[in-house]
Amino acid sequence: MYGRYTQELGVYAKEEAARLRDGGVRDGGGLRRNTSVRSRAADLLEYEKDPCAKCQSCASRCQKFLISRVGEDWIFLILLGLLMALVSWVMDYAIAFCQEAQKWMYGGLDSNMLLQYIAWVTYPVVLITFSAGFTQILAPQAVGSGIPEMKTILRGVVLKEYLTFKTFVAKVIGLTCALGSGMPLGKEGPFVHVASLCAALLSKFMAALFGGIYMEEAFEGSKNELRNTEMLSAACAVGVGCCFAAPIGGVLFSIEVTSTFFAVRNYWRGFFAATFSAFIFRVLAVWNQEEETITALFKTRFRLDFPFDLQELPAFAILGIACGFGGALFVYLNRLIVECMRKQKTINKFLLRKRLVYPALVTLLVSTLTFPPGFGQFMAGQLTQHESLVALFDNRTWCRQGVAEEFDYISHHHAWKHPQVNVFITLILFIIMKFWMSAVATTMPVPCGAFMPVFLIGAAFGRLVGEIMATMFPDGIHADGTVYPIVPGGYAVVGAAALSGAVTHTVSTAVIVFELTGQISHILPVMIAVILANAVAQALQPSLYDSIIRIKKLPYLPELGMGHHEKYNIRVEDIMVRDVRFITLNSSYRDLQEMLLTGQLKTLALVESRDSMILLGSIERLQLQSLLSLQLGRQRRLEYLRQLAQDNGTNDHLPSLTTDSTPSSPCTHTHLNASANTSARQGVRFLVSTQQISTEESSSFSPVVSNVQLPLKSALKTVSAISDTETPNSSQTLSCADQDKELLESPAGPAPPEKRKPKPKRVRISMADSTEVEDCMTPSDIAEWEEQQLDEPVDFKNCKIDPAPFQLVEQTSLHK
Repeated sequence: MYGRYTQELGVYAKEEAARLRDGGVRDGGGLRRNTSVRSRAADLLEYEKDPCAKCQSCASRCQKFLISRVGEDWIFLILLGLLMALVSWVMDYAIAFCQEAQKWMYGGLDSNMLLQYIAWVTYPVVLITFSAGFTQILAPQAVGSGIPEMKTILRGVVLKEYLTFKTFVAKVIGLTCALGSGMPLGKEGPFVHVASLCAALLSKFMAALFGGIYMEEAFEGSKNELRNTEMLSAACAVGVGCCFAAPIGGVLFSIEVTSTFFAVRNYWRGFFAATFSAFIFRVLAVWNQEEETITALFKTRFRLDFPFDLQELPAFAILGIACGFGGALFVYLNRLIVECMRKQKTINKFLLRKRLVYPALVTLLVSTLTFPPGFGQFMAGQLTQHESLVALFDNRTWCRQGVAEEFDYISHHHAWKHPQVNVFITLILFIIMKFWMSAVATTMPVPCGAFMPVFLIGAAFGRLVGEIMATMFPDGIHADGTVYPIVPGGYAVVGAAALSGAVTHTVSTAVIVFELTGQISHILPVMIAVILANAVAQALQPSLYDSIIRIKKLPYLPELGMGHHEKYNIRVEDIMVRDVRFITLNSSYRDLQEMLLTGQLKTLALVESRDSMILLGSIERLQLQSLLSLQLGRQRRLEYLRQLAQDNGTNDHLPSLTTDSTPSSPCTHTHLNASANTSARQGVRFLVSTQQISTEESSSFSPVVSNVQLPLKSALKTVSAISDTETPNSSQTLSCADQDKELLESPAGPAPPEKRKPKPKRVRISMADSTEVEDCMTPSDIAEWEEQQLDEPVDFKNCKIDPAPFQLVEQTSLHK
């Protein structure tokens, strides 16, 4: 086949070349000369029209050459990474400015504690209230994390107004104000949404600039769904990568969080865009003189020669198991708060009317408890999340025996010291208070995430375990006589990775921690703790993102989960409905009528034949009703009469409809009214009455035919075919005569037996093409004609068929 095809193609090419060559010789080379002349004339004409036309033409050629050589993907990913790096850096700068402004206000009023409290509380309340109100007014879709919705979108579900410019503005401004208030909220989840928004908007821009693959409508209603999924997957990786300057961990985290089945061909897109975005993000920090060179975000200085002892591994394992229970508790507490507020109908109605009251009250409560001269002095309330992580990751021990007198004053470490309380109490209070504060704060209707608060709580818990180990073994636990003190900062790193991995059900948090700290000296303890934490958390609770999906009731199919091996043995044959009503390509209109009269399904399956039973798609009930109505309608019957008249040669002798009707031949019209009887056993019955009507009424009468071009719902939005329809009597106008008996019922009631068969009435009806046809068919003739029409095979050419996206055979497992 291949050789024959190439041989025929070669012969065709030779013949075509010979034909063109012979034509050029006959014209004396005029063909080539005329072509060049025409091209020069076109260029001159174009130049006369617009002096810049040549420049535009040259730019167009350069653009096509650049796209052909470099590729459209590379340009798109570079622009996406650059844009996200700029957005991340500007947001971090604005957040830091807002937090410094709060500290400046607090420090400037040190002479009056009441004014300090008012300034400390009012500032975050104003920012959170503005964030909630601005987001609610501009784009309510920007509320929350964004990862649950992105998981749903990547599964193929279209969420309206979720990837628009308004949502982008609301997300960026709302998130900046929310994080600038100092509340225990995160940036990582919303940045995944921001990156997806940038990808969608950038795709629309590229469509106008380059065309090509971007000419399709960007990400909403697009025909190229596979292309959109690939770009959105890369955008999710960029969102995490530029947030933490962790490209490798960002790609892996986005894969674990957003995709159940990830296409390996998208690897290079995610790594390329995330790496470029992280590089630009750190370069901007160096340019702004925040850093001397490109370094890790939370740089640590752990020992490299002997980072930990082998006997410390059980402590790391216990830390991971404890973080697994803590992660499951956090997810449960977050869901419990939302469900309790929904169940209290009075509170729910009040908060729906006053949407800004709840975030204001939560912010007021949290700010009051973190007020530094108040309860905040016992839990390092004056430190931001970044400052707290820098202190917790320090490799030096804060105290030897847990007493405050031996505390070393280093940078922000003084916030953890209190004259009456030791470091252990401070860490315990910090963990407990931040735990429930973060769970409550993430329920506010503002753009926010939960990764960084959980990451901070895990670091504090790990630091607590590390300080306990350092107190129990002040000289370390090395057996060779060499003193290697325990590094509490290593425990903080392990705890941060373990708790965040338990909440999100991911293992890639270990890689994110390595890139955040710039060291992999604790790679083994981190991996052990993260795996154990995931095993415990997955057995107890779903991930935080899956929990939000359930709360919001998003159309997302959950995974089977661990510990349910019996579910993998369930097959389609165990749950399938075997008695399914279907139609075939060879079905007749009679089969169609019986299917519609005896069943009330909204959609019917279309198979190839009864023997093969190959699923071809599904057809809506309205489509089938339209087919049957057209087959048995007045229009088709009149076409039959006209064709019959033409065959008999009597078309020229038909009387005109415009002349007045004579008394001997009155113009009559048959009115068909559906009976109110809904019994399927009695079939379809009609009330037929004959009366004299005027010419205008006769000419203006038109049959009611269902529209064939009805919109077809997508498979994801179509209600199940097993559900009942809302109009069970909608199929009672499918025929014009009784299918059981050839009799008529008058409106006054049943006629006597001797009067049941009426005399034939002549009906004169106007065709659409102004050809008059006199309908002399009696109701019995109509019934006989309908019987003939019902025996014809169904023509599905004018019917919209929803193609089957996939077929599940009997042996398909539930996992697939």
